Amino acid sequence: MALHYGLFIDGTSVDALDGATLDVLNPHNGTVLATVAEAGEADVDRAVVAATRAFPAWSSLAASERGRRLLRLADAIEAHGEELAQLETLDTGHPVHDTTLLDVPRTAATFRYFGGMADKFEGNLPPVDAGFLNYVLREPIGVVGQIVPWNFPLMFCGWKLGPALAAGNTVVMKPSELVPLSTLRLCELFDDVGIPRGVVNVVPGYGARAGAHLVAHPDVDKVSFTGSTRTGRSVVEASTGNLKRLQLELGGKGANIVFDDADLSAAVNGSAFAIFHNQGQACIAGSRLLVHQSIYDEFVERFVALASSIRLGDPMSSDTEMGPLTSAQHRDRVLEYVALAVEEGGEVLAGGAPPKNPDLAAGYYVEPTVVRANPTSRVCHEEVFGPFVTVTSFRDEAEALEIANATDYGLGAGLWTRDLARAHRVAGALRSGMVWINCYKRVHPASPFGGVRRSGYGREMGFDAMREYTEAKSVWLNVDATIPPWYSRAN
Repeated sequence: MALHYGLFIDGTSVDALDGATLDVLNPHNGTVLATVAEAGEADVDRAVVAATRAFPAWSSLAASERGRRLLRLADAIEAHGEELAQLETLDTGHPVHDTTLLDVPRTAATFRYFGGMADKFEGNLPPVDAGFLNYVLREPIGVVGQIVPWNFPLMFCGWKLGPALAAGNTVVMKPSELVPLSTLRLCELFDDVGIPRGVVNVVPGYGARAGAHLVAHPDVDKVSFTGSTRTGRSVVEASTGNLKRLQLELGGKGANIVFDDADLSAAVNGSAFAIFHNQGQACIAGSRLLVHQSIYDEFVERFVALASSIRLGDPMSSDTEMGPLTSAQHRDRVLEYVALAVEEGGEVLAGGAPPKNPDLAAGYYVEPTVVRANPTSRVCHEEVFGPFVTVTSFRDEAEALEIANATDYGLGAGLWTRDLARAHRVAGALRSGMVWINCYKRVHPASPFGGVRRSGYGREMGFDAMREYTEAKSVWLNVDATIPPWYSRAN
């Protein structure tokens, strides 16, 4: 029997005012996992009212006390780690091995980091003219709207809620209608750890309805959005009514460059993780492999063999290395890109189809796909967001950089080399918000995460995230109380 979840507004699970619900499907077999209340505009309104009402008390609470409550939340996530990992796997298709070892620990670590940050994020004291004291306060923005994508829902909750709450803001969050279950389960822990009612409100629903209304809402002071570049443009347009602050983490088309002096085994394995982890459903995925021509044949042979050996299966099995895509619609989109690659003259070297295993026929599976493609083709410039990687050869460093920087995106990129000078030189030349050298997709709560160009602006994580969720207030004091002559002239 499917479970039922309500919206989470003012500390309580409630149904949508119009009674609307949506079905959450298991991507492994297409069955209904749960019915969830579907938020409409009126539900977003009451969530914003609750967040507005909760803001004065939460923002004036001692920063150290806000931090303690986030630390308790991190402990609670770890205590419920097995349950949260299994729920995340059932909802997203992400293998339980990964949700257990990566997603849940990273979520707890993020809340713990920002719990410790809450009373350590300081203003500053600029050196100004003699006779004056100037200090800069960092104050919370107010009510923040947060829109979370469907690929890592639990982890992104930590990335967005952690700094927002540590800074003293209150939140209305819209998780994806596809995968809201772990977010709603997380809400059930708030009361236990002392997060007051109304501080966090969660309104699952469709982007065109609940999301658009949240972004345009006149009482929402900032919106943090993670999703596609196309939707990001709509967010910018809808936010102009009250000129609210925006933070956008959008698409990517990560170049992953393998130089001729790379450790080939490390590069093959690391590049497979870069694209096939979470079925390639990551904005930072290394979806464009650029390999030096002198090692191209050997690298591709080994990489294709590894891709073809990845075990697809029920994500709840500990033996599964790659699960299904999160939705049938997205599976179909990835397969359309396979057809486009062939139409453009590309060669499918591995995968490119649903698996032949009849036990997986009802799920949203696509085999790990490797395509030899011309770097000017559409599949090398458009975000596929699946287990789909293009491979291209290059002659020298200059050509590798030319190809790598030829897209409009600039989120993540990687390179593999033993040459330290080259590593720093290429990292500096890549137009990307993040670069990994001899590794890929490393993240940490202390390290800023975000991109440039069509990959958005603003940063998650670290001190940069705290700046994103605070306003600078400059305060001036005339220390010796002297009045300039032109102020004291008789009228």
